[in-house]
This record gives sequence, structure tokens and C-alpha cells, in this order.
Amino acid sequence: MKNFISCILLISSFFVIGISKAQISNGVIMFERKTNLLKKYKTEESQRWLRGEKVKIDRFHLYFSPTKSLFLPIESLTPSKADWATSKNTVIQDFENNERTSIYNLWGDNMMVVDKIKTRTWKITERKRDIAGYSCRRAIWEKNDSTNIYAWFTDQIIPSTGPETFNGLPGTILGLATEDGGVVYFAKTIQESYNDFEELSPKIKKKTYTESELKYELEQKAKSNPWMGRVISYIFEW
Repeated sequence: MKNFISCILLISSFFVIGISKAQISNGVIMFERKTNLLKKYKTEESQRWLRGEKVKIDRFHLYFSPTKSLFLPIESLTPSKADWATSKNTVIQDFENNERTSIYNLWGDNMMVVDKIKTRTWKITERKRDIAGYSCRRAIWEKNDSTNIYAWFTDQIIPSTGPETFNGLPGTILGLATEDGGVVYFAKTIQESYNDFEELSPKIKKKTYTESELKYELEQKAKSNPWMGRVISYIFEW
């Protein structure tokens, strides 16, 4: 009887090991971002420019390794009347050198920011959910007095990274949302792979800015154009 119980326990342990996910440190995640355009653009004037579109979907790849991540927009095959309404930034996070490279597509020109990696203070909760087959916990970042950002991260994917410029949690962010649900990112597929970042990454331009330098330059240009000022605020929201 004792041998029989030992055999059952051994088989059970193999079963548990077989169904649990091993931690991964290199791979690519496909994210889908849904933007509620009516929540983002609330004035009648801006909503006229939306031409009836209420929700816009954009897709991105997040390539990651223990030392670096690359967040890259996926070109849409279906043109949208509201392509201008959402940002499609490229972000490289170099964790070894504490360096972030962000590329903003502004009115047909790519502007490049090279700066330190952004840091945020997170509150990790006990709330859990599954995303793309991975168990995640919820964390909260208080962006300002009236706005919280919610992130769902998994420790089954080791690098501390996520969509856009996000990082700083003990694992990879697979879900991200504003408090009002106006902007939501969710991982759709996750594949383990070894990435050639040199080949994947855009070339660094000769002229680069810090984030504060670029923001100041654009704000000066927008002084006579309130509409442009609102667009600039959305560019740097993450």
C-alpha cells in the first residue's frame, strides 16, 4: 500500500511539472491596444475629425531579453480614418545602461528621444487573472491625484518590461489600462525566441533630444495652435 501511494505521488508530481509553465527570458509578445476615441477626444470639434470612428485598435510587438526590450508598432493593413488619433511609438529600453530610446512619429517626421529609463512607484495587489495563458497579478501606479494606471504582470516572464515605457515590476506586464478604460493594452500571443535587437531596432538619428528638450520645442511651436497642444500632451502621456 505504501509503495502504491508513493507511486501515485510521483506520477502526480510529474503531471504538475508538465502542465506548469517554465519561466522564459527571451521572446516576443504581440499586444493589442484598444483606444476609446470618444473618451480621449471629448470636444465636439475633435470628434468631428474622428469621422464616426469610436474605437481604434493598434497592434505592437514587444521583443524582450534579460538586458533589453523593443516595443515596435505593427503596420496596419487596413487604413483608418482616425490614424492621426493614436500614437504609435517605438521604445527601446536598455536595462544594463539605464537608457531609453523613444521614437515619436510626428506629422510624418520621426523625432528621437534618448533619455534615462522611466521609473514609477507601483503598489502590488493580491488580485489575479490570466492573460494569454499566464497567471498575472495586478499593480497600480498613481499617475497623479486623479488618475490611476493598472498593470497586470507575470513573474513567469522574467524581464521587468512592458508596453511603451513601462517597467519596474517583478516580471513582464501583459495588461495595461487607464482608470477609465479609455486605453487598454492586452497581450494576445507570446512566443519564446532569441531576438537580434541590432537587426530589429531602428537606426539612431544624428539629432536626438532628451524628453524635456523635445517637449519644450513642440510646446513652443504649439503656442498659437491649441489643437496641436492637445495632441502633444497625448504623445507624452506614457
